[in-house]
Amino acid sequence: MSATTIKPKRLLSLDVFRGATIAFMILVNDPGDWGHIYAPLEHSVWNGCTPTDLVFPFFLFMVGVSIVYAMESRKASGENQSKMILTALRRMVILMLITWCTQMILRWNFDLGKLRLPGVLPRIAMVYFICTVLYLKTSQKTRDWIFVIALVGYYLLMTLVPVPGVGYANLEPETNLGAWVDRTLLTPDHLWRSSHTWDPEGLLGTLPAIATGLFGIRVGTWLKRRDRDDTIKTTWMFTYGVIAVVAALVWDLFFPINKALWTSSFVLYTGGLATITLAMCFWLIDVQGYKRFTYPFVVFGTNAITAYVLSGFIPHYLNLIKLGDKSIYQTLFQPYFSPVNASLLGAIFIVAILWLVMWIFYLRKIFIKI
Repeated sequence: MSATTIKPKRLLSLDVFRGATIAFMILVNDPGDWGHIYAPLEHSVWNGCTPTDLVFPFFLFMVGVSIVYAMESRKASGENQSKMILTALRRMVILMLITWCTQMILRWNFDLGKLRLPGVLPRIAMVYFICTVLYLKTSQKTRDWIFVIALVGYYLLMTLVPVPGVGYANLEPETNLGAWVDRTLLTPDHLWRSSHTWDPEGLLGTLPAIATGLFGIRVGTWLKRRDRDDTIKTTWMFTYGVIAVVAALVWDLFFPINKALWTSSFVLYTGGLATITLAMCFWLIDVQGYKRFTYPFVVFGTNAITAYVLSGFIPHYLNLIKLGDKSIYQTLFQPYFSPVNASLLGAIFIVAILWLVMWIFYLRKIFIKI
């Protein structure tokens, strides 16, 4: 990793969208008490989609949008494609190593035989690399076909291919085709620690996750066009978003919206909502110029990966601090509020602490790049 003191020129609405997503991610990942959480701040049990389920696909969508802006800037500077692909490969490897090292440090367990290999950052890393290669090496028409083939192909795999040892295709947590692939290739010891029989960021689910990144590339390419004015861009983004959501709700009737499986309907549903949200941000911030409220989100958005990594460490070590014989949460929140409100305020406290750290980075113009 390297740090630069030069603030890059960015699409402000994208930074705000990214920053708001990161802030919400920290909020839902660090409640004061996991036993007391408001329903919208929890993941859906299986099928369905809560606001919390939007965080990860929104971030992958923004990875796709960012690829367009980053690659076009680097093309303009004269950088060749081979170097850009090698840089993307290096970033993918570093993101994976960060995940695995963080996991071992936080658990203080350096047994590689028990290391969970899939995860949020590894999936982001793979999607980033593959989508970068596709953006540099294919046309938009080809990427559109890859998008369709990925979604339809994944649907056919998950609903028609019999699962070895089970005998029939199904969409249940432990017996679907993706779970079998993960147990076979990665082995149970390297899967999600809560079950070791399946993983919500498994290998097969990376295929539709790539489609989420391609969705973002499609929107980013549209935003980058110079032959359309901003009103037309915004209108069509809303239109694309609504069409995707409607298509997702139809597909949901026979291939349910499901984050853990990253179903094709989930890709369309979350991609459509992300497009609508970005369109709103773009219109309000970049077109109409409403920027006063953006600062808190930009602080997170310009150092998103750093904020994500620190969100694993800072809450962990804050919980080790004792005030007498109680934690900070047990001292400041638990005695004075109802269980769910105390839990929510504890999460907001963590968001505030992390924001202060990222604010210091922002003031010093330190933007950590991988």
